[in-house]
Amino acid sequence: MGEVLIFPEIFEGDPVKAFFTGKEPGADLARVADIGRIKKELIYTPIQRHTSEVIIIGSEPLPPPLIGDAVITGRKGIMLGIQVADCVPVLLFDRVKRVISAVHAGWRGTASGILIKTIMTMKERFSCNPLDLVIAMGPSIRWCCYKVGSEVIEAVTRITGEGEYILQRDGQYCLDLPSANRQQALKMGVPGENIWISEFCTFCEHERFYSYRFSKAERGRQGGFIHNMLS
Repeated sequence: MGEVLIFPEIFEGDPVKAFFTGKEPGADLARVADIGRIKKELIYTPIQRHTSEVIIIGSEPLPPPLIGDAVITGRKGIMLGIQVADCVPVLLFDRVKRVISAVHAGWRGTASGILIKTIMTMKERFSCNPLDLVIAMGPSIRWCCYKVGSEVIEAVTRITGEGEYILQRDGQYCLDLPSANRQQALKMGVPGENIWISEFCTFCEHERFYSYRFSKAERGRQGGFIHNMLS
């Protein structure tokens, strides 16, 4: 199995380097640093706990890893990253303010509105306009493979609203987390044409991507990374 790197075309022409990884190189920050042509010490990844906490990286030196599932910075020369193994890795860029963010959106994060909170924080702290945001969602488990209980559907629907992100198959609910997060972004005013979603399902493509649901164990993580370029 070779290296899997996905560079969303929606960021083409923007002063950022953004990509998603597969099992190879996974979330190995030394290898990610080589790909991003950046020092490993300038990559920030949070301690993920399926929270709705949003971390802001200011002008001070990079802080030690903090607990949170979204990170935002307006600093140039910094790479933000998150790690996943079925959850949705979300990368955001404000084309006007040049603010970047990386978000980890599992069903708990989606149900707590982690992406909504991130966009709100970008608006309040950095004066970002949702119309200027570009969003990419990397490989994650899709509704073809993500059967959940009614309590999960209720929790996600409560904040997302009704939408085309739920299927019923053989008497079971199937949830599509990328579609739910897309709807949350649309609710916040992000144009639909500014949102890119990977076609890959981590469960279906378990040879290329880590899938917790497939392996039923903590075997590894891939990631989503975005670098706010200096130039």
